[in-house]
Amino acid sequence: MSSVTSSASSSFVDLSIIVPAYNEELRLPPTLDRLHAFLSAQPMRYEIVVVDDGSTDGTCAVVEAAMSRIANLRLVRQLPNQGKGAAVRRGMLAARGQIRVMCDADCSMPPEQLPRLLAPIIACKAEIAIGSRYAEGAKTDVKQPFYRVLWSRLANTVIQRSLVPGIRDTQCGFKAFTAEAARDLFRRAQIDGWAFDLEILALASRRGYRIDEVGVEWKDDNRSRINPLKDMWKVMREALIIRRNLKSGVYNQLPAAV
Repeated sequence: MSSVTSSASSSFVDLSIIVPAYNEELRLPPTLDRLHAFLSAQPMRYEIVVVDDGSTDGTCAVVEAAMSRIANLRLVRQLPNQGKGAAVRRGMLAARGQIRVMCDADCSMPPEQLPRLLAPIIACKAEIAIGSRYAEGAKTDVKQPFYRVLWSRLANTVIQRSLVPGIRDTQCGFKAFTAEAARDLFRRAQIDGWAFDLEILALASRRGYRIDEVGVEWKDDNRSRINPLKDMWKVMREALIIRRNLKSGVYNQLPAAV
C-alpha cells in the first residue's frame, strides 16, 4: 500500500531526486535542505521524492514539515516496510523527471556532484550514470573503517565477476537514469533488499543500455547501518536469485499493471 503527498504543482520536471528513507528523522532534514539549496540555484525544473519505507519514527512528519519551505518536495508512503530496493523502485516509477537520480538519505554524495554524474546522460553518451568510489576522479573525505572497505571490495569483486563485469562499484547509492530506462528497468525489478542495485545494473547491461561509471566525492557517515557479515550474506544470496532470474527469463515478463 502506498500514498503520495506533494507540495509541487508541475506535472513535468527535468530532474527527479529519489530519496529512500527508513527511520531517518534525524539525517533527512539537513539532506533535504542541502538538496533544495543546490537544486534551486540550477536552471532546471526539479522535484525531490522521499519514499518512506514504513518508518516507525518521525520520518513522515519531518518531510511534511519540510514541505512548507521546499516547494518541490513529494512524500510517497510505502507500508509496510519492504526494503530499500522496493522503496527506490516505487520512487523511480512515481517520479516525473526526464532524468531520475537515487540519493541516500545521509547525503554521502554531496549534491554538488550532480552535474558530474549527469554529464554523460545530458551529452547522450549513456542512459545510466552510476557514482563510483573507485573510478578515476573519485575521492573520500575521510578514511573508511576497515570493515566497510572490506565489505565493499569483497561484494564488488564477487559481483563483478558473476553479473556485471567491468563495473567497479555497484553499491554506491548515487545513480542516474533516463526516464525511459528507469521505467523499463524498475518495472521488471524483483529484488527488494540490498542487491537491488546489482539487479538493475545486470538487467540494464543485458538490455543494451549504456552505463557510464563516474568517479565521485564520497563522504563517510559513521552512523551507517551496514552489518558487514550479515549484509554481505544477503547480497550474495540475492545475487544468486538474480542470476537464476536472468537465466530463466523472469525479467522478460512485465507486470500487468504498475
